[in-house]
Amino acid sequence: MKQLWIGCLLALLGTPAFAQMGPSVPDLPFESVPFLKITPDRNLGEVLSVAVNSMGRVVVLNHPGTSSTGGPVYGNATTSIFEYDEKGNFVREIAHGVYGLAYAHSVRFDKYDNLWIVDKAAMTVIKLNPEGIVLMNLGRRDEGPDEPRYRHADPPPTPVDGFFNGATDVAWDADDNIYVSDGYFNSEIAKFDKHGNWIKRWGSAGKGGVHANENPGQFSNPHNIGIDRAGNVYAADRGNRRIQVFDLDGNFKKFIFLNVPYNKMRHPVLGNLLPDRPDETAPWTICITNTPTQYLYTTDAEPGRLYKIALPEGKIVGVYGESGHELGQFNWAHGLACPSEDTIYVADMNNWRVQKLVLKSKK
Repeated sequence: MKQLWIGCLLALLGTPAFAQMGPSVPDLPFESVPFLKITPDRNLGEVLSVAVNSMGRVVVLNHPGTSSTGGPVYGNATTSIFEYDEKGNFVREIAHGVYGLAYAHSVRFDKYDNLWIVDKAAMTVIKLNPEGIVLMNLGRRDEGPDEPRYRHADPPPTPVDGFFNGATDVAWDADDNIYVSDGYFNSEIAKFDKHGNWIKRWGSAGKGGVHANENPGQFSNPHNIGIDRAGNVYAADRGNRRIQVFDLDGNFKKFIFLNVPYNKMRHPVLGNLLPDRPDETAPWTICITNTPTQYLYTTDAEPGRLYKIALPEGKIVGVYGESGHELGQFNWAHGLACPSEDTIYVADMNNWRVQKLVLKSKK
């Protein structure tokens, strides 16, 4: 925590790092390609996350209308994890009936093709091997008779080492240390070693200020997380409308803002048309390519765009799409998978689908 405050002090003394001011950021061409083969008995509900392994297998985190996961959570328990092959054919359901699933929020593959599931309601992070066998559980689900800890509290409950409270996402560094964005209520980043042993936490709940460039290290729902090859940790600080960048020990490095101009009079796909909409929009997702030049992809709810950001400098090089219901439009894009620079899978949450985007060069 001492290191975090040193980083925060340096950030406050310096000028915040903006990704890029907007006029020179182009709209880039792309195509949304039909992919998943959906059958009448296996329609998707809200799709919160999507992941792709080294063999091109696609895993979809789906919240169906009904579920056999059972067990008391705040609201219905609903989570299904579906696997599809590289051609979009259904293969199997993964983790059916696993105790740590209730209202899962994110799925990610590590570099060994182990599947990790982050559950916001059960407050667990589960590791499964490629066969689908549970290898590790971090955190602990509340027992049935207990009052759930993830309900809103004022003040929020004090974080406890090794426990989560509204966890959202997971990432790994080159040494396989585990980083969890413990987003909705603890508002921090938790770090474990590769064996699941607790190392540290950083961050706390707080607001980013009028222009989102204040109070580094404070979060209002770190909603997604990713780590690049240089060891930079990127947290989508959704409620504060910014991406925060740290080193592997939690020392703050800079902000990235989604400040590309947009039509503020265009009505949101969900919600009221507000009279005073901020210039910076809220990043929901983080996906970092494993290409020679790494790119970070992220999305916002409104104007509903996909952003391509060059790393490590954090420059926005282009945007794709907008909010809406048609193919190529997004309705709360909640998760991304980016197996290459030019192929992006989007968990299009409120459109109840996965979109496969083929990105094209600007001519």
